Amino acid sequence: MAATNHERVGKAMELLRNGLGPFVEREFQNLFKGQALAETGRFMDEDRLLAKKAIAEWDVAALLRLMWEAWNEVFRRTLGHSERTLVSELRDARNRWAHQEAFSSDDAYRVLDSTARLLTAVSAEQADEVEKMKMELLRQRFDEQVRGEKRKVAGTAIESQAATALKPGARSSPRTRTCQRSLPAGRVRRRSVAGLPGRGTDEYRDPAEFFRRTYPTESLKRLLVGAVRRLSGAGGDPVVQLQTNFGGGKTHSMLALYHLFSGIVARRAGGCGCGAGRCRREDACPRPSASSWWATRSPRQSREEADGTMVRTLWGELAWQLGGKQAYARLKADDEKATSPGICCAS
Repeated sequence: MAATNHERVGKAMELLRNGLGPFVEREFQNLFKGQALAETGRFMDEDRLLAKKAIAEWDVAALLRLMWEAWNEVFRRTLGHSERTLVSELRDARNRWAHQEAFSSDDAYRVLDSTARLLTAVSAEQADEVEKMKMELLRQRFDEQVRGEKRKVAGTAIESQAATALKPGARSSPRTRTCQRSLPAGRVRRRSVAGLPGRGTDEYRDPAEFFRRTYPTESLKRLLVGAVRRLSGAGGDPVVQLQTNFGGGKTHSMLALYHLFSGIVARRAGGCGCGAGRCRREDACPRPSASSWWATRSPRQSREEADGTMVRTLWGELAWQLGGKQAYARLKADDEKATSPGICCAS
C-alpha cells in the first residue's frame, strides 16, 4: 500500500533530524568547544529536557528552532540566506505535520524538496534518501495522471459510440475532444550528481538505461561530439561552460559525458546518439586517462576512501580520485591543513 502524504512528511522529518543533529552539534562544538551544550540554553530558554541530551539527540523541532535562534551567531558562518529560509519553511511544515494537518501532493513534494536542499547544504547523507522519496512521489503522480487521461479517453469513446447510435433527427449536446498525452521517457531531471557509482536509481547509474531514456537534442549532440573530438585530438573546445535556466539540463549533460567516457561499448549503451563516427562502431568512445568529479560534502567533513586514505578537502578528493594514494601523498600536508596546494601540484 502506497504511503500517504502525511506519512511521507513524517519520514522526511525523521531523516531531517538524523541529518541535522550531527551538523548542529558540530557547529556548536567548533565555536563553543566544551561549553557547546551549555551555550544552547541561551537560545532555548533553558529547556531542562534538552539540557540532559546531547545536541545530536534532539528532536527535529528543537534542532530547527536552535538553528533559527542561533543563526546570526553560529550558523551564518557556514550557511546562506536561502538555507535560513528553508529552516523557517520546515519549521512551519513540522508544526503542520505535528497537528495532523492534511498535505496535498504539491505540499508534500515541497516539503521533501526543501528537506533535501537543507540536508544537501549541510552535506548530510540522508539527502539521497529524500531524493528517492521525491522521485517515488513524482512517479505516483504521473501514473495517476496517465490513468486519469485513459479514463477520459475511454469515456469519450463510449460517448462517441452512443452518439452514432442515435436515430436521425435526435438532438445531442456538443462534446469536447480529449487527447491522450504521455510523458516522454527521456525527460528526466536530477539536481544532485545521481549517476556516480553507488548513487541514484538505475536510469541514472546504468549507461544503457540512461541513454535509452535520453532524447539527443541538438545542443546535447553538439556537446558530446565536441568532447569526443577533443579527446580524439581532432579539435573541440577544451573548456565548455553550460548556461541554462534552472532545470535546463546541465546536470543531465554532465551525466551524459560521464557515461559516454566511462569505457562502455557504444552498442551496449544502445547508441549514445552523439553522432560521432567512432561511437557508431563496436568499440567505446575515447576514454580520458583520468577523470574526476566534485563532492557535495562540507569542506569541514573528512572521509575515509576505499583504500583507507583520509581525505579532508576538495583538493585531496581530486588528487585521490585522479591517482590514488600516490597522487594524494603529493599534497597530503596541504590537505591536512585545509590549505590550497597552489600550482606546484597541478602537473
